[in-house]
Amino acid sequence: MSKLLSIDPAVLRRLQNLPKSERAECLLALCELPESFGRPHVHSGLGIRKLGDKIFECRGNASLRFIFQDRPADLFVSFLGNHHEVKALLQTRKYR
Repeated sequence: MSKLLSIDPAVLRRLQNLPKSERAECLLALCELPESFGRPHVHSGLGIRKLGDKIFECRGNASLRFIFQDRPADLFVSFLGNHHEVKALLQTRKYR
């Protein structure tokens, strides 16, 4: 059974500002996330990686990554950014 997917409004705004092809790739990845999470052989294409306690990263497309939290009721997508933006976010220790 998959969890619900919740998405921060800031992530939705960032998605809206992406070029159409990049937006489509990222939206497809988000659609796959709830069914794939917790099933390693299925989520290998998404590149899901644990970053901290209940904090994970997954590939949106070749250059963008989603940060999400595994919460009891849902998977909460809280950030979308490139490798450098994700690294800077993690260095703030807000997500560890």
